[in-house]
Amino acid sequence: MFKNYLALFSLLALFSCSKNQTADVQELTEYFTPASFDPNTFEPDSTALVMENIAGPDVVPSPACLAVLPTGEVFVGVDMMGSLGKEPGKGSIVKLIDADNDGTYEQHIEFAKADNPRGIMAVGDEVFVLHTVFDETTGEAARMDLVVFEDKDQDGVADGPSKPLIKNICSPESLRSRGTDHATNGIRMGIDGWIYVAVGDFGFYQAEDATGKKMTMLGGGIVRVRPDGTEMEVYAHGTRNIYDVAIDPFMNIYTRGNTNDGGGWNIRFIHYLQSAEFGYPTLFKNFTDEIIPALKDLGGGSGTGSYFMDDDRWPAEYNHVPMMADWGKSQLYIHRVTMDGPTFTQADEEFIKLSQISDVDVDGSGRMFLAAWDGAGYKGNPDIGYVVKVVPKDWQYEAFPDLKAASVAELAELLKAGNSVTRFHAQQALLKRPLAEAAAAALKVAIDKTLSLQVRVAGLYTYAQAACGDGVAELLKLSEEDKMREFALRALADRKTCLDAVPVKPFIDAVEDANPRVKATAIIALGRLGKEEAAETLLEIQVPASAKIPETGTEGPHATPNSEIVLPHLAVRTLVNLNAVDETLEALDSNPKLALWALKYMHDTKVVDGLIAAYDDAEDKEAVLSTLARLYNIEAPYDGSWWWSTRPDTHGPYYKGITWEGSEAIEAFLLKEMEAAGESKADFYAWLNDRNRMGIAALGTAVVEEAEEVVNKVDFNAIKNKKGQVGEASIEDVILAMGEIKGDASKGKALFLSQGCIACHSVEKGQVMKGPFMGQIGSIMNRDQITESILKPNASISQGFASFMIETKDGGSYMGFVTAESADELTIRDIAGNATKVAKDNIKSREEMENSMMPAGLANSLSYEELASLVTYLQGNK
Repeated sequence: MFKNYLALFSLLALFSCSKNQTADVQELTEYFTPASFDPNTFEPDSTALVMENIAGPDVVPSPACLAVLPTGEVFVGVDMMGSLGKEPGKGSIVKLIDADNDGTYEQHIEFAKADNPRGIMAVGDEVFVLHTVFDETTGEAARMDLVVFEDKDQDGVADGPSKPLIKNICSPESLRSRGTDHATNGIRMGIDGWIYVAVGDFGFYQAEDATGKKMTMLGGGIVRVRPDGTEMEVYAHGTRNIYDVAIDPFMNIYTRGNTNDGGGWNIRFIHYLQSAEFGYPTLFKNFTDEIIPALKDLGGGSGTGSYFMDDDRWPAEYNHVPMMADWGKSQLYIHRVTMDGPTFTQADEEFIKLSQISDVDVDGSGRMFLAAWDGAGYKGNPDIGYVVKVVPKDWQYEAFPDLKAASVAELAELLKAGNSVTRFHAQQALLKRPLAEAAAAALKVAIDKTLSLQVRVAGLYTYAQAACGDGVAELLKLSEEDKMREFALRALADRKTCLDAVPVKPFIDAVEDANPRVKATAIIALGRLGKEEAAETLLEIQVPASAKIPETGTEGPHATPNSEIVLPHLAVRTLVNLNAVDETLEALDSNPKLALWALKYMHDTKVVDGLIAAYDDAEDKEAVLSTLARLYNIEAPYDGSWWWSTRPDTHGPYYKGITWEGSEAIEAFLLKEMEAAGESKADFYAWLNDRNRMGIAALGTAVVEEAEEVVNKVDFNAIKNKKGQVGEASIEDVILAMGEIKGDASKGKALFLSQGCIACHSVEKGQVMKGPFMGQIGSIMNRDQITESILKPNASISQGFASFMIETKDGGSYMGFVTAESADELTIRDIAGNATKVAKDNIKSREEMENSMMPAGLANSLSYEELASLVTYLQGNK
């Protein structure tokens, strides 16, 4: 240990002499955009891949997720409860085995019972599963847990009960009332050894890791934890309903996440940086200047499983890319990412069509496995679902090495493999050997400049995990190399349990590195190190002109790449993590834009007093007033008892804003300054009041009451009692006819009005949102599904648009769709289109109805040709 500190001292002396003015990103850039492949001239070849079904609904009905061991065994999460079901005992983990690797999975074993499996990760003898736990007494959902099963005797069945790693990682009230549709979902382990968990916007209350550490999160994001259930922490926050994460060999993380149901079911492709805020639902529309935007809004869909392909046995056109499943579009997509400063831009394209695809994974031989829900519905189905295997046409099976029998040297050699699966599983096996031997072997891989960057990074992260705090000196040496600096610095600050010997100076220097990716890594790491001396350097980072407040009434660019916003955003997050109040107040003179941005989140009376004291000398007085107005409220503590629904209030900046001890002084100062300014500033103070929802009557308001909506009165009984060709036929005959008759979309649009559809459905984003939004239905449902939804509205009630019966304390009774919901009130719209606002404190009971509000039989009077026209019109809405 003494020698390590001597080496560390020598390295620190070296760092004090120079800063890094060069950036070697050529290899990393070419990894994502190889010179040998031009996506602009690429024409997909339908014969390039070979797909075959390996298991059907008799074995894996309603497969919600899957994971594969490197040796090819497939673990499938069977979930016949589905996302909206509430009956336990319908879930399991099924293991599929092709013992002789002839392509036939001749053996299937129920590995373990697990309700609502939403994420699986198989590593060695361990199978990590995220699933719902039901109360044995009441039969109701109690919580969601991340657990681990073991199969040490290799009989294909879990040895016994699972061991919990994180308990309560989903708010139980939402699970009981809705099911798992916005709950906690997929899991994947990165080469850094963390398990990353995709948390839907149910969020969680008092999640508890294996050490007893507890944590609460309002809304969605990514959480990570070590494989032993320790060191649980939030990685990023502010997403809506992500289902899974894709992780590349350099620890970039990607998701295909949903945005707001109020305007459809749009999908956003997101690249994550640690500590970043993505703003759903309170910031992403009106406070876009404060978030990191997604890389693209992809339109309608429903993102599910994801994977980053890194396998040299696959064709270049399908390699080194995030692959994202979309359940709604029945498609596996490729997102070609191109480096853009500390983040990326992307180009998406269709890859593999599969009916309601739910998950994707790859084994050590390069075989890809896909799970398909195949129309199993929101509540699961015992008769539908399957798993397929996909390989390149010239693929040949390669036996995977026996990792348990391999020596340390042999495992280190496997770290050099041309695919991420082999590298990862070799790493995990290596970390079970004597750690000193594992560290030495991994370090040789990390420092070997003849190896590819992804191989060296695998060696580096293996070394960092094996050596922990004893590896600081060697990691600092690696950080001297331009192309390795980003990864060495990240590994140094990656685990808070290994930070004792980590110096702060290399990170402060790296904030001024020539490589923006290194800058981002250093800024994030300084927040983890917790050293306030870093604040001065962080407060030198400039805010770009693109950080603009959206115009009132417009939606900000929450899905437009903006690489220049990343560094100041991360600097703000780190300053808040450091609670650098004094340093940030001092920076009001030197860098007011960044300082004011950071102070918005520091609810400290010292901040309020400091802003008031700085006001008279401030160059931009309105910016100081805006910061004070933002600080007037604080987000109410979350207790897990509520959820904001599928159509939350997106005004922001808080969902449940409450006053705090600094509010009184803020109000007094704003009123004093408004009085001194006179009428010329009345509109500005009203805007501040409205924008920040302070609710201070004396400040005034500029809110204009919405114009009275024109309600479409429809006699549904008259429509459904008419009989025509559709009403006299079986549903099977109608669906078959819809497959043969094309119909006329223009006639279908007219029928949409005459059949009363317009009373409950909007088709354009500018229209008042009512029941299920039809403006993107063609990107979510196929022709048969649209037809079935019209003929049998109760068969598959659209998520987020179940009908509710609300009884109020003052004797009112309302049934309809909840079309908007804030912390204080909701709007319920009845079958005739009438909207009623109901105060939440006046609600006596709120019951979700079993059946759809849409009456059956509305298409009975139509001919086949007319119904085909209506379906064609809806199918064209994308």
